[in-house]
Amino acid sequence: MIFVSLVAFYTSAAFAGEQPLYSPAPDWVTAPKPLPADDKLGGLVVLDLQQRLEGATVWSYSDTAVRISTPEELTQNNNVTLPWAPDKGDLIIHRLTIVRDGMEIDALVNGQKFTVLRREEALEQREMTGILSATLAVEGLRVGDVLRLQMSITAKDDALGGRSQLSIPLPAEPVRIGVASYRLSWRKDDKLAWKALPSSPSLAPRRNGDFWEVPIALPIAKQPEMPADAPVRFRRTPVLEASTFSNWADVSRIMAPLYATQGLIADGGQLAAEVEKIRAATDDPMQRAAMALQLTQDKIRYLAVGMDGGNYVPAKPERTWDARYGDCKAKTLLLLSMLHALGIEAEAVLAHAEMGDAVPGRVPSALAFNHVVVKATVAGDTLWLDGTGLGSRRADLGDTPPFGYVLPVRAQGADLLQIVPRAPARPTLDLSLDADESTSIDLPSVIKVELVARGQLASLATLAQSRLNEKERRDLMERVLQNFVGEAQYDALETVFDADAATMTIKARGVFGSGWSRDDNRTERWLSRVPTLVRFTPDRARAAWADIPVQTQAPDRMRYRLRIRLPDGGQGYRMEGDSAFDALIGGIGITRSAVLADGYVTVDETLAASGMELAASDLAEQRERVAAAIGRVPRLIAPENARRRWDLAGAESRSQLDAIKAVFAKKIEEADEENITAFTSDISFRIGIGDYKGAEQSLSRQIALLPTINAYLERSEVRRQLGDVTGAHADADAARKLDPSSSSAVTALAMLSAERGDMEKAIAMLDERIAVGGKERDNLRHSKAQIVGEHGDAVAAIEELDALIAAKPGTPMLLNSRCWIKATRNIAIDTALKDCTSALELSDSTASILDSRALVWMRMDRNEDALRDLDAALQQSPSMGSSRFLRAIVLGRLGRGDAAAADLAASRRLEPAVERDYAKFGLKP
Repeated sequence: MIFVSLVAFYTSAAFAGEQPLYSPAPDWVTAPKPLPADDKLGGLVVLDLQQRLEGATVWSYSDTAVRISTPEELTQNNNVTLPWAPDKGDLIIHRLTIVRDGMEIDALVNGQKFTVLRREEALEQREMTGILSATLAVEGLRVGDVLRLQMSITAKDDALGGRSQLSIPLPAEPVRIGVASYRLSWRKDDKLAWKALPSSPSLAPRRNGDFWEVPIALPIAKQPEMPADAPVRFRRTPVLEASTFSNWADVSRIMAPLYATQGLIADGGQLAAEVEKIRAATDDPMQRAAMALQLTQDKIRYLAVGMDGGNYVPAKPERTWDARYGDCKAKTLLLLSMLHALGIEAEAVLAHAEMGDAVPGRVPSALAFNHVVVKATVAGDTLWLDGTGLGSRRADLGDTPPFGYVLPVRAQGADLLQIVPRAPARPTLDLSLDADESTSIDLPSVIKVELVARGQLASLATLAQSRLNEKERRDLMERVLQNFVGEAQYDALETVFDADAATMTIKARGVFGSGWSRDDNRTERWLSRVPTLVRFTPDRARAAWADIPVQTQAPDRMRYRLRIRLPDGGQGYRMEGDSAFDALIGGIGITRSAVLADGYVTVDETLAASGMELAASDLAEQRERVAAAIGRVPRLIAPENARRRWDLAGAESRSQLDAIKAVFAKKIEEADEENITAFTSDISFRIGIGDYKGAEQSLSRQIALLPTINAYLERSEVRRQLGDVTGAHADADAARKLDPSSSSAVTALAMLSAERGDMEKAIAMLDERIAVGGKERDNLRHSKAQIVGEHGDAVAAIEELDALIAAKPGTPMLLNSRCWIKATRNIAIDTALKDCTSALELSDSTASILDSRALVWMRMDRNEDALRDLDAALQQSPSMGSSRFLRAIVLGRLGRGDAAAADLAASRRLEPAVERDYAKFGLKP
């Protein structure tokens, strides 16, 4: 496997033979290096790379030795496979030997030869390379042997006009190689430019007869770490480059004849007819350019052709049109020919798709580029037209590719040209959400979604549409929506493709989790995507990074529109933050308007990235601006008396509620064993609005489809709330039978056994599991104390909690349980107050503890103190049925009958069993 990877460093060449040659290494190659003395060193123990430039030819020699230390390495290296392109150079085998116990065994001594295989391994990646593979199974290779190969490849490319070029990666520490070196040599009279990038070792050429040479010890020093958001010129992997091109203008001139278009479109041919269709369709040169680009993108599929000299030479337009495929070279020449035929000024431009920013620092050569596009000029506007792109239309012609520096191809030569990036004219993603939240902000949101995508996402969806079945297509579209909108249940979903606009639109209606949240004792909803999408956290703390700029997000544009129908016509709702915004922050241009009027809130927000760089000196200011912008995004604030999900009677609109039920009903009908999320969503919704009967029905249907421990336990609790303790007990028992080791099932069954009056059985079950020990032991002891405290000997329960607290002092949950048992059973009330107060001091989540302390205050007849704690608990967690029940009692004692009745009704909807649960403690409204 090591041998295969090493072939990648050789450069391209003109046509050579289709069989490996067998001959000694050339005279200019230095003597082979001895194997390392340390025979425990495994893996690659010798790596000797030598390259020589002679005129237009590049010789690349390698001497590699691999020690076979394990059976796995023997399997990996027993077959030597050497891929090469026969039209670009000769593969020459010098020696293949096995070194065993200090002796060399010639692996080719008995006439063994490499077998040549032709295979297009990269065809799935839309690439035809013409690569051949020379392969040989090494006979007699054993674990402990060293397999050593000495080979060369020659390279000459006629398209380079007699120039030569090379680029080879340099391994750097911490890579471990026993003996490693590299040597570059060239004739003393040749004008060679070379450099090691990015951090050049201390190198100087030296004379060796009629040649200059540069030796490099490998691996080179470890390269400095760079921040991931640094421009690519700072993050280059170490390479050595060399070429005989005199400058960038020389590269431009040499490439120019390859993109000359005169006479390439035959009169009367099919391609000429296509040009005439464009000419007849419009007089507008911009529209003509758009039509020619669309034809090139849509009618010619992409297929890279590197064989038969195709590394630099593009296929002729007529050939490309007939074949209906081509690579960037062929597509560029086709597009260029059509534009010239239409009278549009245009030229080919060499680019590097990933590392264009680093091009100015490289040695001038054709190797600096891996892509070619068209630069056209229409009415003074510069257009960058990429025939390999997809979905470009007239509106997109002004968009800039992220190529950094490019090289125009001109007969007189040209220097590098920088593309100044700007954000795309059209959004790559245009998302519109129309949400109905008119019944209650506590309910899930019913949202109509329209997602318009162009570019790669639209292309992938179009491809999927033709290859997937209906269910697979729907699943794919739901995953797309999940990425941009979130989890949902959809009852309607369709995908529309618009070939004229090159867009894909997903239209859907679904039920989403509520976007409202409780923060600082108020209910609010964020109205902007900025906090989610804008991340600006450049790290320049290291002294070595202090001056490195930040490369911001690649050119992109996203539009986000949201309209929410509010409850009660929007009465009492207000907006905070910057409703209007237009600024450039962190390299992203943000424009926004947010309006609250007529019962709706409407937001229109666009985020546009250009791919600009930010200087290190500007980062502190940019961080402040980003933080301020995020802190000031608009938020919608609900009134304190906003209608809650447990109190929907009298709601001005029930459209949200009705739509939720309809969506879940449809999704439940479609549910199967692989996807029961419709059931879980519906059950949560039903419980949330106090429809426990509906929740029981959904749970029963879910269990019939796919019985699980969680489903049985959830139905058990629902049945308990409905007063069916026998049914609840049966469900808990069914859950335990599914998994006897489940602590949750055992605890639920013990609690229900105690509730049915069988304390002995409840304690026996828990004691049996406690005796087993393990990490659940203390949790089970805690559960036992709670059950005994509620249904049995309260003193014994407190003693159990005393022991647990002694073992884990300062545990808020245990302190709260002890306080609660004392308060419910009305014993040791003086110490109960201390327990609750201590738990409050130690906990970050205090609602349940405040609820417990309120009951202590009630036992002490301090109703105002109890009311204060219950108000605080319900500020944190408004849906706590127990707190509303206790507050109803307190409000009744304080003579506030109407408020008490409202809380009592709410508590009954939230937790139907709450009244029965508290009655056994003598607590009644």
